[in-house]
Amino acid sequence: MPDARTSTADDGGDLLPPVRRVHVLLPLPLTGAYDYAVAGEEPVAVGDFVAVPLGRRAVLGVVWGEGPADAEGAVADERLRPITARLDTPPMAAVTRRFVDWLAAYTCADPGSVLRMAISVPAALEPPKPRLGYRLAGAPPARMTAARSRVLEVLADGLALPAATIAELAAVSGGVVRGLVKAGALAEIELPAELAVPEPDWRQTGAELSAEQRAAADTLCAQVRVHGYHATLLDGVTGAGKTEVYLEAIAAALEADRQVLVLVPEIALTAQWLQRFERRFGAPPLVWHSDLGSARRRRTWRAVAQGRARVVVGARSALFLPYQDLGLIVVDEEHDAAFKQEDGVIYHARDMAVVRASLGEIPIVLVSATPSLESLVNVEGGRYAEVRLPTRIGAAELPSIEAVDMRGGEAPGGQWISPILAEAMKATLTAGEQALLFLNRRGYAPLTLCRACGHRLQCPNCTAWLVEHRFHGRLQCHHCGFNQRQPESCPDCGAEGSLVACGPGVERLWEEVATLFPEARCLVIASDTVRGPEAAAEAIRQIADREVELIIGTQIVAKGHHFPMLTLVGVIDADLGLQGGDLRAAERTYQLLNQVAGRSGREERPGRALLQTYMPGHPVMQALVSGDREDFLEQEKAARRLQGLPPFGRLVALIVSGRDENQVMQTARDLARAAPRGERLEVLGPAPAPLSLLRGRFRHRLLLKTTRGVNTSELARAWVDAVDRPNQVRVAIDVDPYSFL
Repeated sequence: MPDARTSTADDGGDLLPPVRRVHVLLPLPLTGAYDYAVAGEEPVAVGDFVAVPLGRRAVLGVVWGEGPADAEGAVADERLRPITARLDTPPMAAVTRRFVDWLAAYTCADPGSVLRMAISVPAALEPPKPRLGYRLAGAPPARMTAARSRVLEVLADGLALPAATIAELAAVSGGVVRGLVKAGALAEIELPAELAVPEPDWRQTGAELSAEQRAAADTLCAQVRVHGYHATLLDGVTGAGKTEVYLEAIAAALEADRQVLVLVPEIALTAQWLQRFERRFGAPPLVWHSDLGSARRRRTWRAVAQGRARVVVGARSALFLPYQDLGLIVVDEEHDAAFKQEDGVIYHARDMAVVRASLGEIPIVLVSATPSLESLVNVEGGRYAEVRLPTRIGAAELPSIEAVDMRGGEAPGGQWISPILAEAMKATLTAGEQALLFLNRRGYAPLTLCRACGHRLQCPNCTAWLVEHRFHGRLQCHHCGFNQRQPESCPDCGAEGSLVACGPGVERLWEEVATLFPEARCLVIASDTVRGPEAAAEAIRQIADREVELIIGTQIVAKGHHFPMLTLVGVIDADLGLQGGDLRAAERTYQLLNQVAGRSGREERPGRALLQTYMPGHPVMQALVSGDREDFLEQEKAARRLQGLPPFGRLVALIVSGRDENQVMQTARDLARAAPRGERLEVLGPAPAPLSLLRGRFRHRLLLKTTRGVNTSELARAWVDAVDRPNQVRVAIDVDPYSFL
């Protein structure tokens, strides 16, 4: 291992030679593995999870290699500290270890930091504690109560259950169960330590596919059966039935007894997907996301490591679960920016999923109605195959899309819904159909200012305005989470009653809708009104069951959902995403608006989308209205190619941050002076980041721009390592940046 280090014994005690030396990678921000000794004949192998001493504490790690010390100054064999224990957990697969090393090198991260993502549940490395259950043992006790009767009814089928489960099912306290045990009516037995995992049945018949769908499914299934690396873009319009197609590929992987990973940008969006999966296979997949409780995370991690979990659906962190025999990866909504991890180890889950598939020599399917330019260029270059679904399934047709020109003051003062959109909403509700109003802005208003002096309420920790959330009665920063009550007077000039909300958020839009359509049942869906997968699933159910008629939502309602009676989509501020200097602004706006428009008219009733815009002549608006995606993409590719921007060039961002602004500025200047030079290299900056203060840290940015073929990771790592900086200053390396804030 490069950069391997050694550990020394505290007591200086000798180990009898010969000593077997192994390199153990620890889930800590370390540049390489530490060396330890294997005592006696202990069967420790590469990939094993082990406990080792580090200083005065014990830590868990993975045996990353073995053999002689490969770092200068290595401690002698007799001074190595021994491994404490080998854990009773399946070893980390060789392909996972290669993936950790590859990702660390590419993202300029420490291997230990990447390993920490793969050992995200340390408790799962320990064998589960024995589980005790109770079953009927004999005659009912002489003294019976209604509560005791319910317990006996729960256990009447002869199964043994944990005490907590019995109490929950019988609606009794734990004391009732304990009393029956003491009376001899229940017997205690030991249950299996590992809970059973539902087994999806690939033999079940799937949905009837169209000819186009069947051809696409056959292509993907053939790739799964070949057992080699294939990357395929499944490019289909909204409502084309892409999910049913790749479910067939999942069935083929299950038939081959392989594991499957389905990556989604946001787990809260999967309620309908999970229902569809269970209908197809008769059992749910295992779900992985940050909102899972610790016990469920531990069980899921072990089920994956033991190969009992056949299908996992999860957000980007699911990529690092300990798969033993992964046979297929599906990346749904592959274009979505949520796949980019911006904190800690900075990586793009879609791109790293492709790497994982390549290392494991397995197929990967990238799915989208609006594929990323990167994926489309990879198709053109022959690196990806492509399967297209150009039409919707059944009788459904793509919605008509119209631009509503707002430059003439279409909406009355203080209102955000134009008369054209209001009339369309009225007609939709009269017809008994549903309408969706889309505004990608949470809260009530994005800005609060003083009418007397013009003061704007800003976050004390970030260069960002505080957003009013009237539902909760708070002003909040969407970057660091700081929040406060709305002050009664201006904090700058002291004027009372002078603070006013500027601009619309979804809460303010709800207020306007309530005035226009007081009888309509309305639901607001945003990340701060619908918290967690369960709440999101309930909101989606209400829409699907037509318990609501008007939906107001942010981007979490823009993709993946199927609502048969939703026929009208109104976009309140279609130009919102075009602001700022993001090189992907036009592409992202096109993708988002196309996706949200595609929620309408997904069955027999025709759909319609109205885009309220102040830039009806913008290429994005023109492409959406005309339906000419290819022309828009050609324009985007031409502009990027001319400027040498991704996917035709490479970018690496350096983000310098710290609590002392002068130290940050000086470090940024030092980096600029040490910047690499060359014909194919260009360095921009340093400059204050658009969010120059974030979570109390000042921020400056530099941008390295190169042509393709340059090893930007190696270049960036050497660049940063060449500059000394204060310990309080952090330099983050973002290879292939997606955010420029």
